[in-house]
Formats: sequence, C-alpha cells, structure tokens
Amino acid sequence: MKAAVYKTYGPADVVHITDIARPDPKAGDILVRVGAAGVTTADWRLRAAAFPGLISKLAGRMMFGLFAPRNAVLGSDYAGEVVAVGTGVTGFRPGDRVFGFAWGGAHAEYIAVKAEGAVLATPAGLTDTQAAAIPFGAQAALEFLDRFAQVKPGERVLIVGASGGVGAYAVQIAKALGAHVTGVASGANRALVEGLGADAFVDYRKSDPAALTGPFDVVLETIGVMEYRTAAPMLADGGRFVPLNFGLGDVLAARKARRSGHTLILKVNGDSKAGLKRLSDMIEAGRLRPVIDRVYPFDQIHAAYAHVESRRRKGAVVLKLPEAEDIVQAA
Repeated sequence: MKAAVYKTYGPADVVHITDIARPDPKAGDILVRVGAAGVTTADWRLRAAAFPGLISKLAGRMMFGLFAPRNAVLGSDYAGEVVAVGTGVTGFRPGDRVFGFAWGGAHAEYIAVKAEGAVLATPAGLTDTQAAAIPFGAQAALEFLDRFAQVKPGERVLIVGASGGVGAYAVQIAKALGAHVTGVASGANRALVEGLGADAFVDYRKSDPAALTGPFDVVLETIGVMEYRTAAPMLADGGRFVPLNFGLGDVLAARKARRSGHTLILKVNGDSKAGLKRLSDMIEAGRLRPVIDRVYPFDQIHAAYAHVESRRRKGAVVLKLPEAEDIVQAA
C-alpha cells in the first residue's frame, strides 16, 4: 500500500510516499481503507519534533522517539471503509463507513485500529473528506471546553484563534454548551467565525486582544500567542485560562493564577469513542459542522504541510487518498 513515511525529524521533505506492507487486523482490530485523512498541527509538530516548551520538547522526544521517530507514518484523523475485521469484533463489519482518531498511521491507504478505540460510524450526510476534518480539532475543543474548563450555560468564553483547526470547532462547541462566545481572529475570517455562531468578534489586527476587559469566565488559547499574565486582567473571579500549548513558564504561572482567584488549566487532551459519539450526536443535531480550508491529493502532502505550518488555515486541511470515492454516508 502507499503511505507517507518519514524516518527522521525535519521539514516536510523528509516525508516520502512509498510502498509499505498493508497491516493485518489483529484480534479486536478493524482494517479501514482510508478515503481521506487530516493533516494537523500535531502531525507537523511530530514530524519536525517542534514540541512547544522545554518540558514538551523533552517529553515529546521521549514519547515519540529520542533521535528518530518511533512510528514512520503520521496522521491521526481519518475516514473510510471497513474492509476486514479481526477476531472478536462485533460492532463493525466490512462495508461500514467509519471515521476516527488514531495516534498515527492515517497517512496511508489502509489503517488498522482497535474497534473499541476512537472510531465510529460516519455521521449521516457526511463524506469521508468532511468526516476526516472532525476528530482532532473538534475532540480537542470538546475536551478543553467541556471536560477541563467545564463551561456552563451563560458563561462568557473568549476563543483566541477562533478560525483555526481547533478554534473553528471551539466556537461551535462553546455555543452548544450554552456560552456567550467572543472569537479572536483576522478580520478576513470574521464572516466564518460569526457564521459558526460567535456572538462577538475581535480583529486582532485592528484591536489588541490584550486590551479586552471581559470579564470572561474562560479564555481558550488555541494558537500560542497569549500567556496567563496577558489574560489575567480580562478574567472574571474564578475564571479559567486554558492554553492548548504550554511550557515551563505556564507551570510556574499556575501558582500566581491561584493567588489571583483564577485557574490556569494545563492539560493534554486524549481521544475516546465517547468523545466522538458526542461530536457525532452534535453533527446529526445540526449543532456542529466540519470546517475545511483546503483538500489536497495525497501526493501533494508537502503542500498540505506547508499550509498547516503557515498558521493561516481556516479549519481543517485534508488529504484525499488515491482512487477514493467521496461517498455521502446514508442516514
């Protein structure tokens, strides 16, 4: 099968499309023919070993390979068709259309994943391309806003980077949780952010977000441009500052936040079938939709990486696998 393989950390050109052995589904696995796969910030950081913060750099190298990547194929978001199942699998069968999140392996024509892991039937009405745009960004937004920040109805939420790969989903999920949402992004993305449900919009090129007074109950920082010391004056009593990326400085600032009556939430999101189920339910209820910036053919993966690394994307970047048909999932 064709796969995008990398054997050393570095720029996009360390990734090469080549032939490797197709995985066989083990007991409890399903084998999925990948129709589409996302290229995310996580893929870029893993490929380049560009982990944010000293702690994250050390931990990242230890987890994913100290001197060279431990897993040769990246890609976490995928959607496609089940073509085989391992022994003991009862919830899926060949022909099922599925989408999911994996810790690598999705930038290939086939991926074997645990049937009990973060994989579900594709929501009705979505194509593979649309479904592959969901898991990473939307599940991160759900985890940080609901599980970690515990956003309540009526709370005021500020989302920094509201048009990005996580931010575009955070706007929708915060609204679904009943919050009043203010989105910060470039003015060129105002229509997108407001169309996703934001109640207010701040163009960071015209207004300094640091001058906002709020008060906000939650500030979700998705792009690494705002620190707690900047967010503190705009936080309400009991407010939560939630950065997706953090380093040693944030760990040290957590004590100061507590003294100020705030909480600096430093967490790493995971993936789960339950999380995907909540997202799927929101999609089918019309409260969440995929946001796709660009779709690239698989052999243009370098261009896809370049766009992700530009930090200028609006929503997800998706790869279309060779000969894949973008079939709409039936209701």
